[in-house]
Amino acid sequence: MNERIVQYKDKVVQYWNQFSKKQKILFISTIAFIIIAIVVLTMQFSKTEYEVAFKDLNASDSAGIMNYLDTNNIPYKLSPNGTSISVPSTEAARIKVDVGSQGLIQNGSIGFKTFDQSSSIGTTDSEFNVKYNNALNGEVEQLLTSMNGISKAKVLVNLPKESVFASEEDQEKASASVVLTFKPGYHPSQQTIDGYFNLVKTAVPNLPVENITITESEGNTELLSSAQGGSGTLSSSVEENFALQKKFESEVRQNVKEFLSQFMGPNKVDVLVVSKLNFDKVQSKENMVTPVDTENMKGIEISVQEISKNYTGKSNPDSGVAGTGQTQVPGYPSNSSTGDVTSEDLSKTINYEVNHITKDIVASPYTVKDLTINVAVEPPTGQTSVDQQTRDAIQNILVNIVRASLADSGITYTDADLAKKVSVYSQPFSGNVTQPSGIKLSQGMLWGIGLAALALLAGGGYLIYRRRKNKEEIEEDLPLPPAAEFPSINLESVTNESQVRKQLETLAKRKPDEFVNLLRTWLADE
Repeated sequence: MNERIVQYKDKVVQYWNQFSKKQKILFISTIAFIIIAIVVLTMQFSKTEYEVAFKDLNASDSAGIMNYLDTNNIPYKLSPNGTSISVPSTEAARIKVDVGSQGLIQNGSIGFKTFDQSSSIGTTDSEFNVKYNNALNGEVEQLLTSMNGISKAKVLVNLPKESVFASEEDQEKASASVVLTFKPGYHPSQQTIDGYFNLVKTAVPNLPVENITITESEGNTELLSSAQGGSGTLSSSVEENFALQKKFESEVRQNVKEFLSQFMGPNKVDVLVVSKLNFDKVQSKENMVTPVDTENMKGIEISVQEISKNYTGKSNPDSGVAGTGQTQVPGYPSNSSTGDVTSEDLSKTINYEVNHITKDIVASPYTVKDLTINVAVEPPTGQTSVDQQTRDAIQNILVNIVRASLADSGITYTDADLAKKVSVYSQPFSGNVTQPSGIKLSQGMLWGIGLAALALLAGGGYLIYRRRKNKEEIEEDLPLPPAAEFPSINLESVTNESQVRKQLETLAKRKPDEFVNLLRTWLADE
């Protein structure tokens, strides 16, 4: 047995010694590379890959999820800050569904599910109202956090006590205070903010929009609905106003340039526009009463009431003693006077109906407060400036444009004021470089083309090097050509010099190449 092992060993050693040193190194390197690749691939395919399944968790949600994973023996990784949990990627989808179906993620708030988990038997009205209020707060918080861009929400709802003696309109209204924390870089639009208000309004009974207060936690800024005059966040509103101003200036610049280029020629006009827009949104309400009959300034008679009272009878008034003295009243009736008495009382009441007009006016927030247009014109070929007539015509056109744009500014401008807001400048343009109409390449594309060109040059150089090296190896392996046999002339057998010359001449005529090789051989011997 040992002899057979020794024979196998000798054969292996003998076989190994047949290889050169270079081949041995290559063989050992290949075996080592294969072993390392097998080990790396085995470790790569055998290790467990984790995927972030839950993020932006609070302490209560993290504890609930961890308890569920520990109970089901599911491995997981908790982030250092405790707000994210990673699970095996192969089971991530199933775990998300299981956790979501059990309602473990509640963003730190409780909902109406708390009534399913506890019994209301033995609970007083005050305790029930507190639980209901907390559950309502939690449900609104969960609704808000489920919306895009909101990472956290805190809601406090104040529900008033209901009175059986008050009508629905006279009932005290509820109120709600909301604090929102947005995700980094998220800015809600005004339409989205209105959605927040409508969501809270419909979730809480008897809650008007004006009793809802929504505040952003980071900037401590209050978000207003459209009914309260809101126009989005400050940053988005400023960006929108700036974009509208730039768009207005661009349109004015383009219109002026296209119009003047028809007369002055292409690339002969350049325009600079500076504007100031008013973005103040004004709301007003008018209550007007107007007559139906404007000619007589009367309304429509909707009711007429006439009352007529007539009285006829005898009169026997009591009176004092008639007298004619200085202390008595002349003509004072005496107690003996009698006669007929007639009285009439007429009254008429007419109720008129007039026109009641209520107007809610919302003024447009986009009005032009100021506008300045500056035009540079290149004079025709051979001239140093544009003639005065053309300059005045261009200025009149610009004045009309400014006058029309500032019509709603609320300020009356004279022609002199408008002329100060426009200017026409004439001078030959310098540095008119014709822009290439070809394809414009970005810097990244240029770098890519450069690297591709370098790669091609390097590959070409390598191929040339390999070709030359292969050629040299082939030339080394080829056997040397046999030595050329030159014709010999036996000078010892030839005694006459003239015969030698004749043989040389004959050789030069018949075989000039061999003659040349013969001469070279003689010269080399000498």
